[in-house]
Order: sequence, then structure tokens, then C-alpha cells
Amino acid sequence: MAAVPASGPTMLTALLAQVPYLPAAEVAEFVALWKRPVQLRRHDFLIQAGQVEHNLYFVVSGVLRIYYPSQAEEICVGFGYANNMVCSFPSFVANQPSEYCLQALKKCELLAISRTDFSAFVEQHTAFARFWRLELERVLVGRIEREIDLLLPEPERRLERLLKRSPHIFQLVPKKYIASYLRMTPETLSRLR
Repeated sequence: MAAVPASGPTMLTALLAQVPYLPAAEVAEFVALWKRPVQLRRHDFLIQAGQVEHNLYFVVSGVLRIYYPSQAEEICVGFGYANNMVCSFPSFVANQPSEYCLQALKKCELLAISRTDFSAFVEQHTAFARFWRLELERVLVGRIEREIDLLLPEPERRLERLLKRSPHIFQLVPKKYIASYLRMTPETLSRLR
């Protein structure tokens, strides 16, 4: 097993320290539960469709794409990058096989916490339960914004909204995956850029 990268717990601690109502002692206790380091090479899968997601991951470095595999195409539905948590969320919550794949677009270092450890900690610590609820609300708002993006008929507006939300995306993700995420061809994206 690979050693936990020193920067991972430090990054996670720094991220959680920005939340004013999380007690420092509880942050330290929580970060200690992120025990399992995961290293992925470019194109490695964190999870594939059909597998059950048992962990939540904190991305220390690298970029992942989240996509829905269909026979016609791989439909990109999101990305994970440094200082964010990522997993196949429906599978993580429901303990059912994932319909999604999470694949490294470049070398990635992650830390994992098991669903069991995560759930037990959140249930026992009110401040973290509040933090998790607020994170879920933030993600839900993001998903609603994403739905609006997908309903817009004009590719220019879809791109404009993405750049407003995530201006850094073109520095991290290859254009062909951004095009898939925006539900347009790479050629259309190139023309708009």
C-alpha cells in the first residue's frame, strides 16, 4: 500500500479549516479517517459502471472525468480536481452498482474514506452533519444549474455559463471532454473558443 501523501491531509485540513463552525479537534479527527491513499495513472479508473462505490475521495492532485457510458458515446457529466471531493454519488448513497465511470485524465493522488467511517462520523458530530448538508445543498444547486445548461439550445450560452462557473476548466480538462460535457461537438467548441 502506498504511503499517504503528506500534502493530502494538509490540504484537506486547510480546506475544512475555512469552515468557521467546524472545531479544529473534530477536523483533525475527521482528517485522520482518510486513511487510504489512491494513486491513478492517466486513463486508470477510480470506479467503473457496475461497481459499488464504497468510498468518498478527496482529490489531492490530478483531474478525473465522470461519465455515463452508453453504446453510442461516453457522456461526460462532471469533473473532479484538486481540493474537491468526488465519488459515484448515487452508488455511494444507495450502496448500489454505479452507472457512472470515474477515470483519471492525468496522474491523480487521492485520499479515501469509507462510507462506513464517513457516515458514522457525520452522525456523531453535529457540526459535520451541518457541513455535509450545506455541501449537498451547494452541489444540488450546481446540478440544477447544469440542467439549465443542458436545456439551452444555444451552444454559445452553454459555454458562457460554464466559463462563468468554472473559468479554470480549460486549463485542466482536454477540450473533447469539455465538448462532451457541454453536449456539443469538439468542432463546435473550437469554433466558439
